[in-house]
Amino acid sequence: MWIAVGVISLALVAILFKYVLGSSGPNPFGIDTREPLKPMVLDRKLKNKVLKQGFLASKVPQDLDAIVVGSGIGGLAIAVLLAKVGKKVLVLEQHDRAGGCCHTFTEQGFEFDVGIHYIGELQDHKPFRCVIDQLTNGQLQWEPLDNPYDKVVLGPPENRRIYPIYSGKKRYIDELKKCFPGEEKAIDEYVRLSKKLSNGLWFMVLLKLLPIPLAKFLVHTGLANRLSFFFSYASRSLTDVVNELTQNKDLRAVMCYIFGTYGKMPKEASFAMNSLPMCHYLNGAWYPKGGASEIAYHMIPIIEKAGGAVLVRAPVNRILLSDTKEAVGVSVMKGQEEVHVHAPIVISDAGIFNTYERLLPKDVQAMPAIQKQLSMVQHGDGGLSIFIGVNGTKEELDLKADNYFIFPENNFDELLEGYMKGDREESSKKTPLIFVASPSAKDPTWPERSPGKSTVTVVSFANYAWFEEWKDDKVNNRSTDYKELKKAFINNILEAVIEIFPKIKDRIEYVDAGTPITNQHYIGAPKGEFYGIDHGIPRFDVELNATIRPQTPIKNLYLTGQDVMLCGFAGALAGALTCGSVLLKRNLHLDAIGLAKRVNNGNNKKKV
Repeated sequence: MWIAVGVISLALVAILFKYVLGSSGPNPFGIDTREPLKPMVLDRKLKNKVLKQGFLASKVPQDLDAIVVGSGIGGLAIAVLLAKVGKKVLVLEQHDRAGGCCHTFTEQGFEFDVGIHYIGELQDHKPFRCVIDQLTNGQLQWEPLDNPYDKVVLGPPENRRIYPIYSGKKRYIDELKKCFPGEEKAIDEYVRLSKKLSNGLWFMVLLKLLPIPLAKFLVHTGLANRLSFFFSYASRSLTDVVNELTQNKDLRAVMCYIFGTYGKMPKEASFAMNSLPMCHYLNGAWYPKGGASEIAYHMIPIIEKAGGAVLVRAPVNRILLSDTKEAVGVSVMKGQEEVHVHAPIVISDAGIFNTYERLLPKDVQAMPAIQKQLSMVQHGDGGLSIFIGVNGTKEELDLKADNYFIFPENNFDELLEGYMKGDREESSKKTPLIFVASPSAKDPTWPERSPGKSTVTVVSFANYAWFEEWKDDKVNNRSTDYKELKKAFINNILEAVIEIFPKIKDRIEYVDAGTPITNQHYIGAPKGEFYGIDHGIPRFDVELNATIRPQTPIKNLYLTGQDVMLCGFAGALAGALTCGSVLLKRNLHLDAIGLAKRVNNGNNKKKV
């Protein structure tokens, strides 16, 4: 028996080495491609020449190596990774500008960021920073937020408690203990568990890179749960874990507050998921200098240099399949005409629901393997955004480079459940979570770009069903009833925002809201969700994570972005690295770590 166990163990090690540690394809992180910083381009018209290149059949490069559907960070990142090894890639975006949730828009002279509020893990020596530097050739600059970077606001104005969240591994803990004397043991255990879970995320990547038979073996024998602390804890809800740690309801709330960054109420959220953003910001938070559009602006030239292109106003209406049901290209709608574009590989950053249910024919959708994947996931909750333009500088308005998470009380589950299941008119009067921040206050280039003006952005959640009846109306000409419902949400939320920032009250020049159907129109979110497929406890089922991977049941069709890994900028980027690992037959996660070490060692030698 022991001989058999030894043989099996050696076989597993050999397979792991081949598929996880071994490499056979070209390495986009083989050399450090950072270039000296060039002058920042602040002229919007010049930037739009890069970000708003409209689709024409004549602009499609010949002899493409791959087509990417969608220009969010997951789509742009996989295109850049391929471009760095000489591949010619076409990225197609249905909106009128590239970037997905990294794009910005301007109304009445105010520029608004739709999806990038703050990013962690951007210290110079971190692999995550190394990846971003390589994807932008070192041209994307970052500005640290204030410390504390988050403030958790609990309760009504007459009984308001504000808890600051500081960065710094020691300071984060020390400041929490100052706020909650007597809760030192609970805080230490919360941080210990969160760090251990965050460090175990590598096993999720492993499941997606191993051959499917081996991944299934690990799942069905139970070894995956036994080998991974991350997955062994993933089935435990955030509410259950924090309730075991402490009886203090405000501390429980502070331990849970960041659920808004992945969109699931604590009793339905995995504690493992909550550990990731908590640890992501533990060493600080940053914002891109020049605004979120800088991300796409510095990635597109790398794609173009390799012979590719990023074209907008290019709605893909279907994936082209051969007679043997292999992906061979896409069909793009140009007016009423279909333009067929061919490539040996098609990569979708449009999300699993759009890819399988909108872009594939009915008979292919019905494939058991596709139906199995669809049965394992559900849509995330709809997102609600409010954009506020204010006359005045950040100093005049007392706006800081930080974020506020505002809750009417500390009973998050009760508040969220009542809100999402409630009548839309009633729910519009009692928003349970308001994330509010000032992008203009975070960006040091803002005073030069928009002197005397400021912006405030609010994010919350809303039930898609509340707005669904208007989804087919023209986006800028929806009915009066729709506008009245939006106004009710705006008025309620503005009241809470003005209580925190009273100096903006009489200086607001522009206000509008984006609802779930706005998200559906502009970023192609099927149910208006911010974060793709739902991030509740079922998302962290070990079988789901072994099954949903870059490879799809359709040959030559791949997935990238947040549905492959996790939500948000970092999660979508990890999805692109995982997709690139499959396509290039090497572990790009390890390659990025290796380059970060080499760069850091080189920097240390220069200092000596």
